[in-house]
Amino acid sequence: MYRAGYFVLILLVAAGAWVAWMMIPVRMEPARLELPERSQPESATAGGPARGNETVADKPDICEETVFEGARAILCVADPSVHAVRLAYRGPDGVVLGSVEKAVTVLAAGGQAPILAMNAGMYHADMTPVGLYVENGSETVPLNQDDGFGNFFLKPNGVFFVREDGSGGVMETEAYRAAGLAPEFATQSGPMLVIDGAIHPRFLPDGTSKYIRNGVGVRADGSIVLAITRDPVSLGSFGRLFREVAECPNALFFDGGVSSLAWGTQMVIDAGEPAGPVVAVFGKTED
Repeated sequence: MYRAGYFVLILLVAAGAWVAWMMIPVRMEPARLELPERSQPESATAGGPARGNETVADKPDICEETVFEGARAILCVADPSVHAVRLAYRGPDGVVLGSVEKAVTVLAAGGQAPILAMNAGMYHADMTPVGLYVENGSETVPLNQDDGFGNFFLKPNGVFFVREDGSGGVMETEAYRAAGLAPEFATQSGPMLVIDGAIHPRFLPDGTSKYIRNGVGVRADGSIVLAITRDPVSLGSFGRLFREVAECPNALFFDGGVSSLAWGTQMVIDAGEPAGPVVAVFGKTED
């Protein structure tokens, strides 16, 4: 009897100790998930390209950066009274320049360093311009009034030209033909972006085809506006950029996907693609 009671007492003590131990809170450490360290994008590193095919360069006074409908763009305004706008296609050796980078390098080597330059028209596989091309008063490719497929033939297309006095213009192809002009420089491309203040009638407000694009427009005061986007945009948005920001009643599309820009001899936006005609802006020298 005594032993049985003693055994029961031992069981009770053990049971009480177990209950007390179960009531003590235990602090659980959460498991740590080891994540790899994130590296900085190239745009955040000093001296690296700003974004993709962009590099950092000294911006000319005639250029400004803007954001329109969520896309970055560069607008450069040439005043014919103080700037000369010219086209280049072949070098002094008669060989097609073939890129914006080569064009500015050759121009600078010849003592004509441009303020800026960009591609200025479409070209065939053999690098010949698709449409009209006039350089230094000499027409090397005639006006193209054919029908076809692609942006060039999205009519109305048009012509950007520079007269002998340095003033510029943008006209629909048919209007240009009818005017009988004899410009010092001219390049034909398409489609027109803005026609007498109206966006090209065949553009969707914001189509799904989006590229980095460039083009040219002329203001009512005669200023020549060269524009290029840093981000992909639709033709409709690009047309509105010229009409609403650049304030150009007439503007012409140069190209998309191959668009490139140089400030001086340094490439700012480089598509890494060939270029046919190139437009360049120079400071006028006093006589």
